[in-house]
Amino acid sequence: MLFIWLGRALLLVWRLLAHTVGGIARAAGRSARDLDPDLRRDGLGLVLLAAGLLIAAAVWWDTQGPLPEVTRTVVVGAFGTFSPVLPLLFLPFAWRLMRTPGSGRTDVGRLFIGSAALLAGLLGLIHIGHGIPWPSDGQEAIQRAGGMIGFAASGPLSSLITPWVTGVLLGMLMVFGLLVVTATPVHRIPERMRQLFGGLMAPDGGPSSGLGILGEEEPAKPKRKPRAKAAEPAVEEPVGGENERPYDTPVVAPEPQPKAKAKTPPPPPEPTPPPAESEQLSIPSRVIEGDYELPAPALLKPGTPPKPRTRANDEVVEALTGVMEQFNIDAEVTGFTRGPTVTRYEIELGPAVKVEKVTALTKNISLAVKSADVRIQSPIPGKSAIGVEIPNTDKDIVSLGDVMRSTAATSDDHPMLVGLGKDVEGSNVVANLAKMPHVLVAGATGAGKSTCINGLITSIMMRATPDEVRLILVDPKRVELTMYEGIPHLITPIITSPKKAADALQWVVGEMDRRYDDLAASGYRHVDDFNAAVRKGKLTAPPGSEREYEPYPYLLVIVDELADLMMVAPRDVEDSVVRITQLARAAGIHLVLATQRPSVDVVTGLIKANVPSRLAFATSSLSDSRVILDQPGAEKLVGKGDALFLPMGAGKPIRLQNAWVSEKEIRQIVEHCKKQAEPSYREDVGTAEAKKKEIDEEVGDDLELLVQAIELVVTTQFGSTSMLQRKLRVGFAKAGRLMDLMESRDVVGPSEGSKARDVLVQPDDLPGVLAELRGGG
Repeated sequence: MLFIWLGRALLLVWRLLAHTVGGIARAAGRSARDLDPDLRRDGLGLVLLAAGLLIAAAVWWDTQGPLPEVTRTVVVGAFGTFSPVLPLLFLPFAWRLMRTPGSGRTDVGRLFIGSAALLAGLLGLIHIGHGIPWPSDGQEAIQRAGGMIGFAASGPLSSLITPWVTGVLLGMLMVFGLLVVTATPVHRIPERMRQLFGGLMAPDGGPSSGLGILGEEEPAKPKRKPRAKAAEPAVEEPVGGENERPYDTPVVAPEPQPKAKAKTPPPPPEPTPPPAESEQLSIPSRVIEGDYELPAPALLKPGTPPKPRTRANDEVVEALTGVMEQFNIDAEVTGFTRGPTVTRYEIELGPAVKVEKVTALTKNISLAVKSADVRIQSPIPGKSAIGVEIPNTDKDIVSLGDVMRSTAATSDDHPMLVGLGKDVEGSNVVANLAKMPHVLVAGATGAGKSTCINGLITSIMMRATPDEVRLILVDPKRVELTMYEGIPHLITPIITSPKKAADALQWVVGEMDRRYDDLAASGYRHVDDFNAAVRKGKLTAPPGSEREYEPYPYLLVIVDELADLMMVAPRDVEDSVVRITQLARAAGIHLVLATQRPSVDVVTGLIKANVPSRLAFATSSLSDSRVILDQPGAEKLVGKGDALFLPMGAGKPIRLQNAWVSEKEIRQIVEHCKKQAEPSYREDVGTAEAKKKEIDEEVGDDLELLVQAIELVVTTQFGSTSMLQRKLRVGFAKAGRLMDLMESRDVVGPSEGSKARDVLVQPDDLPGVLAELRGGG
């Protein structure tokens, strides 16, 4: 029991030390994130050289001083007789870091693991060769052998098994370390041996072994077949072929050269630098009336730092260049721009080369880069080049916090500004919903539509007070927007009933008409001008109206699933949406319509004609893309937030990665907003469903007919007007009145379009209902 408690205490101390050291390392590392990766690797190489020099001074020359003394004690005690060789090992590692600046972290980790295994096995064998001294034999005995590392590798194991078996295991460990350092799989050992001995036996200028320092392989130069070209008079081709001219080199007429010379592959193009952006600022604070405080920007967490270039980008450049060479196309990859999700590679064509020669190779390019989601943009806006957009294998996370703290967002303090994400060039994309003025968000299930809706609502909560923006949230799914219940920006509780949502849209139409009445009476054309005049005290209500003008807040209506509304009341919903989108811009009322079923019966022609801005996520077919964008493209998106944004007035859509906001961040912002103010609901929004239709309570001569209708509906549990027409042999008007009378007496539910009404009375309760009906006459 004592050992268990002691172990737990040691584990607790270790965790505290690890967290402390890790926090210091992370704090120090943040300041170096902006450094170029090549500079960081050069700095690490210089540090290794300095460490090797310090160990050499302490071990080789017995330099006096506190630091050399400590270094000598640690090194000799750890490595024993191997310590004089240790400084020589720092040179190849430093050379590796500074010679290959483009390598990633995997090489560093591989070399470290392999070298550690190789060194541990060697020191263990040295310790066995000196008789396996233990610490009880004295520090000098340990230092004359393999040091503490050699003892740890061989001493305890030799006491469990024989030293001979331990030596065999340590030898296998050395072989493993050697294979890891040289990046040689076991099945390639014979091939590497043939390369090694072939290089040693070859004469000068022969093939090399293929093994560089510390396992670095020299790139293999592919043999290219000479191209067969027709004779062209008075035109000489440069040495090495049409695609081998170095970039940015002027074309000059060269001297005729023999064509037997091998082509030198061009160097990979440098990536286009990301757009320069100043230091991210805080979200601007406007003059806010009252005690309401906007949420702190720190509630939105930052995303991963963008990577300007990776090894995968260089491999794609080589693959694209190979495709152009295979089909004898005079074109070259001149650069690329890495975005968070996709990288756009720029291909410039030679003279007299048709664009269709490249665009027709979409499937070949997909095969070469091992990706089915290749999208060709011809041309790139503002450039005389073809863009090939290929998904990244190592994607970056775009955080809503980064977008909202960017210069694009902080330079505009409009309360309706929302963050969308980052485009292919790495620029932050924001949108002002007041200028869009309405937007359609559509895409397949799981493509990122719900995350986009969360980003829009969160942006509003981060930048706007309830006096500036009010929200109507329609969530027929009942689970997508429940997090926002109770925020002060809501003008009504979250609407989950499609029928009530249709009534709420009718209320929005009435609110729009009321606002236009005030604008017409005051002589202003936009609600912003009206609000400015009201705040300055320039406007007063007409005499006798008993009103006092107040600024109108922006009203944002977000419908999470338009298809559910169109199924229940298609005519009413379409009429309301069309009327709002046609007229409500000047009244400060804006719509965000989202759907995962972008078909023509949901997104009708009238709705598309009046919703000018579109945000398309990945779709399952080309026809869906045409419904959303009126053009192809969305079917080539890769999902998970990859989108095409077509704002009002734009000719071509912008490809962007939608910003991510986590549920934890949303809940923290919602809690902050709830603490600032209580929601102030309007009781007249969407209440048409709750109110019973005003129907004549006197049944009159239709009592017996009503009794028959109730018996028929309750026994069959099917409430349909057409059924009453057939069974009771009455006309449509009479059947409709009977259905309204049953609705007023809670026998059937409200109308839901063409669907049959819900029957609210069970057959066992029928006698009581009929007795009450006859008793009440």
